[in-house]
Amino acid sequence: VSPEQVILSHSPLRLFSHFHQKCMLVDGQGPVEENALNLGFKHVVTIEALRKAYPLLDMVDQSRRPKELPPPATGFPTIEGVILFGEPVRWETSLQLIIDVLLSNGNPEAELQNIPYPHLPILACNMDLLWMAEAKMPRFGHGTFLLCLETIYKKVTGRELKYEALIGKPSTVTYCYAEYLIKQQAEKQGWKAPIRRLYAVGDNPMSDVYGANLYNSYLNCESILVCTGVYRHNADVPSKMKGCTPETVFHGHRDFCFDPSLVEASNIVQDVNDAVQLVFKKENWS
Repeated sequence: VSPEQVILSHSPLRLFSHFHQKCMLVDGQGPVEENALNLGFKHVVTIEALRKAYPLLDMVDQSRRPKELPPPATGFPTIEGVILFGEPVRWETSLQLIIDVLLSNGNPEAELQNIPYPHLPILACNMDLLWMAEAKMPRFGHGTFLLCLETIYKKVTGRELKYEALIGKPSTVTYCYAEYLIKQQAEKQGWKAPIRRLYAVGDNPMSDVYGANLYNSYLNCESILVCTGVYRHNADVPSKMKGCTPETVFHGHRDFCFDPSLVEASNIVQDVNDAVQLVFKKENWS
């Protein structure tokens, strides 16, 4: 598979060129600084670099508190926006420092005056509340971290946290970017006929299916749900959950209103292989 055929949750950030020259605070695991630079961002600050510049900000873990008063930071840039790639390791550090940046308008050492609102722009990738790993029950995803950040910000300021963009499923930005790449692939193959239908295969009704159905209003996009991940048949749902209305257990992000029809897959199959065979059959390729 070539790189242009793979879309990660943060890939559509390439399209946000109006932020590429701004100083952006980046958060998440792995090479987030390298990822941001590869996406076109020129000036990047990590949470760790911010913490090192202002060691008095991170006070939850007593073992990491400075033993003596550090000298004031000099020459540290003003932060102009925030990119949230995925869930961090030290949630308390990221939550504290991101809130500091938002409340201080990018100058976290400054004394708190009037709280700026609207706050600095936030670009957030990957909104899954839960994801399926080796454990019997789903694990916290970046959507859970975003929920914490949103709740803290509102509790502290009384205002809603706003996103410049939410990227990754079920955002239509991701499906639009996928369609853009698919069209590029078609052009490279010399295919002249326009793409009339997309198939989106996934295991999470609240992200994969929801996003595909949401994008269906732009282009014929058919959702295929597989049973090898987060999704399980009703027989696997605990009896106490069966009596709940869908709204009470909606796992989607706050900014995506719940619509029961959007989490209903066009097709349900056992695994990805069955999904591919279904597409072949529907398109008369078999």
